[in-house]
Amino acid sequence: MTAKFKALFQISRTQHYSSRQSIVQWVFIILICGFGYRIISIHQLDAGNITLQERGDKQAYKEFKSTARRGNILDRNGEILASSLILKKVNLDSTQIQPIFIPKLAKALEMSEIELRAKIEQKLSRQAGRKNLILQKNIWLNSPILKKLEKLKKAKLKICKTNKKQKKVCKDENIHGVRLQTDTRRYYPKSASLAPLIGRVNHKRIGVSGLEGEFEPVLAGQNGIKTMHFNHTSPTEYFSPVVKTELKHGNDITLTIDSNIQFHTYAAVKKSVEKHEAGSGSAIILNQDGEILALANYPADDPNDKTVYHAENYRNHVLSDKIEPGSTMKPFTMLLALDKGKITATDDEKIDVSKRIGHIKPDGKYFQMTIKKILQKSHNLGTVNVSERLTKEDMYTTWDKLGFGRPLGLIPSIETPGTLRPPNSWSTAAKRTLSYGYGPMQANLAQLARAYLVFANDGNIPPLKLVKGVSSYEEKRQVFSKESTHKIANLLDAVVSLKGSGYRARIKGYNIAGKTGTAEMVVDGKYNKDGAKRTFFAGFVPVKNPKYIMVVRLDHPKKCYAYYNPKIKISCEGSNSAAMVFKDAMQNILNSDQSIKILAKK
Repeated sequence: MTAKFKALFQISRTQHYSSRQSIVQWVFIILICGFGYRIISIHQLDAGNITLQERGDKQAYKEFKSTARRGNILDRNGEILASSLILKKVNLDSTQIQPIFIPKLAKALEMSEIELRAKIEQKLSRQAGRKNLILQKNIWLNSPILKKLEKLKKAKLKICKTNKKQKKVCKDENIHGVRLQTDTRRYYPKSASLAPLIGRVNHKRIGVSGLEGEFEPVLAGQNGIKTMHFNHTSPTEYFSPVVKTELKHGNDITLTIDSNIQFHTYAAVKKSVEKHEAGSGSAIILNQDGEILALANYPADDPNDKTVYHAENYRNHVLSDKIEPGSTMKPFTMLLALDKGKITATDDEKIDVSKRIGHIKPDGKYFQMTIKKILQKSHNLGTVNVSERLTKEDMYTTWDKLGFGRPLGLIPSIETPGTLRPPNSWSTAAKRTLSYGYGPMQANLAQLARAYLVFANDGNIPPLKLVKGVSSYEEKRQVFSKESTHKIANLLDAVVSLKGSGYRARIKGYNIAGKTGTAEMVVDGKYNKDGAKRTFFAGFVPVKNPKYIMVVRLDHPKKCYAYYNPKIKISCEGSNSAAMVFKDAMQNILNSDQSIKILAKK
């Protein structure tokens, strides 16, 4: 029995072992199959809204951005008017800085320890964004702060910590979490003197006004983007760089502006606005080819000072304001009449100014006047008398040729084209007022300056130029005859004399021609009769072959004084305000220009 039982037990044991072995084999086969399936289908597994394969690719994907350098703005001689400076900024990871280093860091940054600790504590109290604390920015490369930080980074202090075994461990450590990063800042060397023309960039370094805004696509360039991702198809390259957007640095633009001439112009306008307590002042200077050498506005803000911003102080009054230019238009009435044979402009020709024409009354001082005298004294009735001999169509065609009512195309986003109403809408009174700068026309100051270019171009008028390399859609055109232009130019020489309205524009040693102007300002929809005026002076030097053409405008000057007695206050006109700006600016410009000889003494 015993042998038989042992045999049966041995058979049963063998059978159970075989069954267990079979089970193990099947389990192993199932695991192998499951593992194989997982290997094949792992890229299909979800990790949120994406597969694990996609998540892995995404984690291996890196994007690197390169910031384009903004182009410079230069004057005609290559002098920088706007540039992007390379600076440094201090970025602190507030989670890494060791407390023992805080006093030394504050000293290196030239700030109080209390202020630095407060900034760090405030940053640490936040739930997110604790690793980037900008402590200082716009640090110049030669700043002593950088040398102090470099020295601090090399310094070591003993720092003791308690480890997991509650034992105190001390070791020397460098400061942690302090990063010096490259930064850029737009810098304007000429500060406020060119602010309304150059404009400014915002905190994102995007041009928002003036030339900075107008030429944003040219100056800004294009930031570069390069991607780095895992290449699972290549047997040799694990990561493949791909240029997504090509880096293109911004282009420089060169202006026709002359920095020295701009400086003298701005200084003269600023001085006059403050002296005469005017609301604002502006001026523009051209050369004979129509290139803008200076364009000044005051008041103006310094674009380097980010704590001060007044929108009005970035307004370019030369291009943006639509004004009635007053008596500065009288020379063009005389030019047209002379070209049409309606006057001779000789000394023996007398114009009757003893009778009323429309609403223009005789002044009782003059009865017969020459064209020279009419211009010299800026006589409205004499000018209207001449305009009565001209047709509406002739006046409209000439004013249109001079460019009034049409855009100049210099800075289109801010420029006003002015107005010139069609002649069929003019009344008789409107035609008369047009002859002395009122009525159916309004212009900006640059358009008025351009009209005076006829005196430097034998009656032709070229387009204005501000940015070199930018062509104008207008061409030089003939407006008046050479003979008429020279004759009227010589008569305007008498305006800038002791007997003329422009006597305060005289500069000793130079022959100067020009015309004063005064226009009542429109307040609440009507002409102000309480002294709110705009005063003008348009002049050129020398009289023969002019090199400089300058036009000045002052808005509502309130304090003007007599020439013979500076203590006597008188009504403000172009003669005793705007003409003085011309003299102050042009005297300095001529003193530094050896190409213009002293022609005569006045």
